[in-house]
Amino acid sequence: MSTDPRGSDPSLQALPRSRNAGGEGSDPRLVTPYQQLRADTLGRDRGLREKVMSLEDAAKLVENGDHVGIGGCTMSRTPLAMIWALIRAHKKELTISRSITSTEGDLLFASGASKHVITSWFTQGIVWGVSKVMRHYTENKLARFEEWSHMSIGLRYRAGAMGIPFMPSRSMIGSDVGKRVGDELKTMVCPFTGETVVLLPALNPDVVLIHVQRCDAYGNAQLDGLQFMDIDMAMAANRVILTTERIVSNDQIRRTPDQTRIPFFAVEAVVEAPMGCAPHECYGLYEPFFSHLDAYAARTSKDPVKGCQQYLEEFYYGPKSWADYLSKLGMDAVLDACRRGRSVHND
Repeated sequence: MSTDPRGSDPSLQALPRSRNAGGEGSDPRLVTPYQQLRADTLGRDRGLREKVMSLEDAAKLVENGDHVGIGGCTMSRTPLAMIWALIRAHKKELTISRSITSTEGDLLFASGASKHVITSWFTQGIVWGVSKVMRHYTENKLARFEEWSHMSIGLRYRAGAMGIPFMPSRSMIGSDVGKRVGDELKTMVCPFTGETVVLLPALNPDVVLIHVQRCDAYGNAQLDGLQFMDIDMAMAANRVILTTERIVSNDQIRRTPDQTRIPFFAVEAVVEAPMGCAPHECYGLYEPFFSHLDAYAARTSKDPVKGCQQYLEEFYYGPKSWADYLSKLGMDAVLDACRRGRSVHND
């Protein structure tokens, strides 16, 4: 008997698999038809099984050309260990989406892993301002920054999680951000009120990368602090790769079930990656590595291309392992970030 769910429903037979490459104009295939979402969901192994693997093995689950959603926001809970692994694996033509993009976007552009980022703001961080690396790649038409409002990005993931093709909204009506999106931003007259509303197309990433404070070996994940758009992203994606500060027992997860935000059946891989957001922050555990980020800003301000390439060589291609990467950040910096991070979290 065929295990492909399409085999049991003639209406699913002709559905193509989406491939979400970048390029000029929004790719309409970023919006996945409901029947395909249903087929993909039915085709998953949703059994309770251990999913622990290495960063390198998890990177193999991401294919060239995939639409990859990145959890967290700006410098908060950025899954940098997984992004580090994807860049080292020389992934190409990834379409990246995130609520607000930070230094990881620079590195994805500069490494050639992505030429298309969908986000609401592309910045190194509030302290350092708009990314100079992004400006170089987009102004020279080497890559594309597709800008949507912050609200609209969240609603697009929400639509994807709900299995609907779009979300009606007033977000971006009359704004220049909406005008820059162009023909992709469609409107309709509400049949109930007669008002004009914007139709925000769903985002259904092939893979979503999310970093959490703890999860069990099956992928039941618990989050502390702000959740950002991560829960909707996990439900909208075809596959979720979790990196976590620590893997805990299922018994421990069950003691506080109200804190479990992402369920095991949505998760494809679990990777234990301590300090997996460094030099960004993970709430309650460590704060950003500000001196390191200052040094990165100095490099890329002086020469966005050369500075970013030098950084990739030193911190991404050079280290032999994630532990080696952390050693290059420096033990003093690690301990300082941990001290500051734990001072804001009361157990």
